[in-house]
Parts: sequence; C-alpha cells; structure tokens
Amino acid sequence: MVIKILGSGCPNCLKLEANAKQAVAELGLKDINIEHVYDFEEILEYGVMATPAIVIDEQVKAAGRIVPAEEIKTWLK
Repeated sequence: MVIKILGSGCPNCLKLEANAKQAVAELGLKDINIEHVYDFEEILEYGVMATPAIVIDEQVKAAGRIVPAEEIKTWLK
C-alpha cells in the first residue's frame, strides 16, 4: 500500500503526514510506503486544487484539510 501526501511542505502538509504515520503505527501495519509529493504538476495530475491532500493507493481520500489519524485509520482497515 502506498500513501501519498500532496503539498508544498507547509506546516499543514507536515501535520497530515505525521497523522498518516501515526495511523499506520497505531494499526501496526507493515509494508506501507508513505511518500510526500511536492511537485505541483504531479499534484495537479490527481485533480487536487487545495492542499494538503492524502492519496491512498492512487485514490484521493481528502483535500484541503488536515485529516486526523483516527479518520485515516478507517481508510486503512
């Protein structure tokens, strides 16, 4: 499974990345790759107009908000 955080690296993007890592750790999941996509053109390929955004296995789950770890965990189960 691949989780991508889309964003410029602003504090909100970093918080979303931390929440994703927390969700993975709390569920004890292995073989999860978390990537941060900074490239604006690549972000646009996902149709995302507001960051931060989170993509799980190439499916945009949320954009324009910091998703809490508890919500991310529901997507990973």
